[in-house]
Amino acid sequence: MQKFFLFLIIAAICLCASNFGYSQNDGFLHKNGRILFPIGCYENPKDVEQLKLMAESGINIVHCHSREDLDRAASAGMLGVVPLSLQSGAADDLKNYVKSLMDHPALAVWEGPDEIVWNFTAASMLYRQQKVHKEPGEWWRQTDNAVVYSRQQAAQIIPKMREAAQMIREMDSGKHPIWINEAARSDLAYVRQYLDFVDITGCDFYPVRKEERLIYRLGLVTDHWMQVGEGKPVWMVLQGFAWSELGEYYGVKETAYPTFDESRFMAYDVIAHGAKGVLYWGTSYLKSELFRQSLYALTSELAALQPFLTSPEKMDVKINIFDFVMDNNPIARGVKSFFRRYDGDSLLVLINEDNRFQMEVEAAGLEILEGQTLELLYGNDQAVIKHGALLTRMKPYEVKVFASSRKWETANRTGRDFFGIDVIRATIKSIQ
Repeated sequence: MQKFFLFLIIAAICLCASNFGYSQNDGFLHKNGRILFPIGCYENPKDVEQLKLMAESGINIVHCHSREDLDRAASAGMLGVVPLSLQSGAADDLKNYVKSLMDHPALAVWEGPDEIVWNFTAASMLYRQQKVHKEPGEWWRQTDNAVVYSRQQAAQIIPKMREAAQMIREMDSGKHPIWINEAARSDLAYVRQYLDFVDITGCDFYPVRKEERLIYRLGLVTDHWMQVGEGKPVWMVLQGFAWSELGEYYGVKETAYPTFDESRFMAYDVIAHGAKGVLYWGTSYLKSELFRQSLYALTSELAALQPFLTSPEKMDVKINIFDFVMDNNPIARGVKSFFRRYDGDSLLVLINEDNRFQMEVEAAGLEILEGQTLELLYGNDQAVIKHGALLTRMKPYEVKVFASSRKWETANRTGRDFFGIDVIRATIKSIQ
C-alpha cells in the first residue's frame, strides 16, 4: 500500500510538471505533453495578427511583461519569457510582480538582467554615457579603475541576484527556470559567481555588418558558453536586425542584413555545437519586411524539425574531408554535423564552417542507414548510404539538411531567396 501511494505521489508530480513550460535541466520547453526546442523572439507585437503570424512561423516563445502579454502569447499558442530585475534583490515590488504572474499557464521562463556582467565590466556605456571609464576599452586593458569598479559592482549586484533567485524558487516552487543572457565576451569569473542559481545560460552574438560577416564565430562562441555553463543548457540569441537600425549610438550608417543562408548557417551551427534554444533579438527595429520573411522561413524550417531537435544524438558521425590543399589555404574548421533519429526517421545535418569549397566530404559511421536514401531538404539532391557513409560537396558556409523523407520540409518558402545586394561585395572579399 505504501508503494502504491508513493507511485501516486510521483505520478502527480510528473503530471504537474508537464503542465508547465519547463523541465529541470534540459533547456527545452514542455507544453501539453510535448517537448519543444525553444525558437524565440524578444519582440511581442501588440497586433494579434502579427503575433499569430510569428506562431504560424514556428516561434514558440516570446518576451512578456504582464499578464496581458502572457494572455496574448497563450492565445497565439505560444509561451512567455518574463524578464525580472534580479539585481534589485528580494524587494516587495519584485515579489508582488512574480506573484502576479507565476500561476499563468503561458509562463515558461524567468529571465534575469540582460548582459548583467558585461554592463559593469566592458560595456561601452561605461565610457560613453556613465563616464565611469575615463577612456574607451579600459576593461580590456585591465586598468585599476575598471577592475576596482567591476569588483565593487559585483559585490553589490550578485548577492542581490542570489537573494532574488532564492525568493523566486520558494514562491513558485522551482516550476520555472531562470535564464540569464550575457554578451559573448562577458567575464567568466563574474558569470561563475551567479551560475549556481540560474538554470539556463548563454549569450547573444550579432556578427553581420556591411564591412564584416563573421558568422563562423557562432560555433566558437557556443563552445565557449558550453564550457562556461559547466553542463547547464545554453540558449543562443541571434541577429534579427541590421546594426544601422539601432540608432546613432552605434554609429553604423550602412544597412546590412544577414542573408537567408547566413541566418540558416548561424542557427544550425549553434545547434550543432550544443545550443538547446535559439532566440532572435532586434526584430522590433526592423525596417525590412523581406528580411523578416526570411527569418520566418528559417524558424518555420526549424519548427518542422522539432522532434529531431529535442531528440538526443544517436551516434557520432565522423566527418572526413579528403581534399588535398593546392592553394596554401588549409582547412581551418572543416564540416560540423549532427545526426538524430525520431520514430524511425533520420536527420543528418552538415555545416561547412569554412569559407572555402569542400569538394570531398564524407559523413561516416552511418551503418545503421546502410542502403537507405536520404533526401536533401529544400534541394534536388539525394544521397544513398553506402559502406556506412554519405558523400557530398559543400559550398562555403553551406548547410545541408538530409532526411529520410521530405515530409520534414516546411511549406513556408517565402524569404528563402533573401540576399541583399549589399552582401555581394563583402562575401567576395571574405572569400578572397
